[in-house]
Amino acid sequence: MKNTLTRISVPQITSIDNALMIYYNNREIGNKEIKILFGNLSSATVSRLKKAARDKMIEADTLSYGMHKINTHIAFNAWGIDVPDLESRRKKLRELNLV
Repeated sequence: MKNTLTRISVPQITSIDNALMIYYNNREIGNKEIKILFGNLSSATVSRLKKAARDKMIEADTLSYGMHKINTHIAFNAWGIDVPDLESRRKKLRELNLV
């Protein structure tokens, strides 16, 4: 079997708080959480995002417990979402009283 990676353009997250809430509240995520994370996306875009995460899950030999779900930690990594960076940004915004 040929090992290929899915390369996609990842949309901007809707908010730091949404991203952190989804990351820490869900071991696995599906279409609903992906649409909250990135905003209202087409089903094709959601499928491409999930495929990129599934490719990474296969590389990491990680199984999914839900048929239509993907591992949250691996998905965030596949999409380039840096959780420690988001936490730092949220902390700085709070220090500056901007949220």
